[in-house]
Amino acid sequence: QVQLVESGGGLVQPGGSLRLSCAASGSFFGAYAMGWYRQAPGKQREMVASITSGNTRTYADSVKGRFPISRDNARNTVYLQMNSLKPEDTAIYYCKANWREVYWGQGTQVTVSS
Repeated sequence: QVQLVESGGGLVQPGGSLRLSCAASGSFFGAYAMGWYRQAPGKQREMVASITSGNTRTYADSVKGRFPISRDNARNTVYLQMNSLKPEDTAIYYCKANWREVYWGQGTQVTVSS
């Protein structure tokens, strides 16, 4: 069983930045494929960014160049640095781990508004 705890969400003005963190339990974090997803009201959950155990990164077109994903295996943590935020980035952001099974965090709200 892997437990995921997200943090770092909040209210930010357009053009601002936030950094989301996802702390994972377990002794094999380095082997986990990790990802960030988001779900806006009335929309389906979508992939934002992912990073494999070998540090291969994948991004949604809408966030390429703005939301770099990184991981710190010593801290069992994956990060999403969100820059140049837009109102359409408003959503609940979820952390996902793939290791034998799929695990989800509880989500953290990101609101981009002036």
